[in-house]
Amino acid sequence: MKKLFTLVALMAILSLATPAMAGTHGRDGQISGRSVGAAVCSLLIWPGIGQAINGQTTEKNVTHAVLGLTGVFRIWSFYDAIIDRDGGVWHNRI
Repeated sequence: MKKLFTLVALMAILSLATPAMAGTHGRDGQISGRSVGAAVCSLLIWPGIGQAINGQTTEKNVTHAVLGLTGVFRIWSFYDAIIDRDGGVWHNRI
């Protein structure tokens, strides 16, 4: 379990360099201490918590929390929280 957790954390950090979801029409914020803490919460606890910490809309928080059931969405939620991204894919663009 510890090896798996370490691998997931490493992959999440490495994925920051690759814009896997490049066309998602959001506006990036800045990486700060708060956004790093929010990203860690999204990765380790549950997606959507990081977005709530960053002060995103309720719609975005719920979307991240529900999609967090897939497991792989934690990595995207981590990335989304660390850059404190406003907006995103919604309203007929998913």
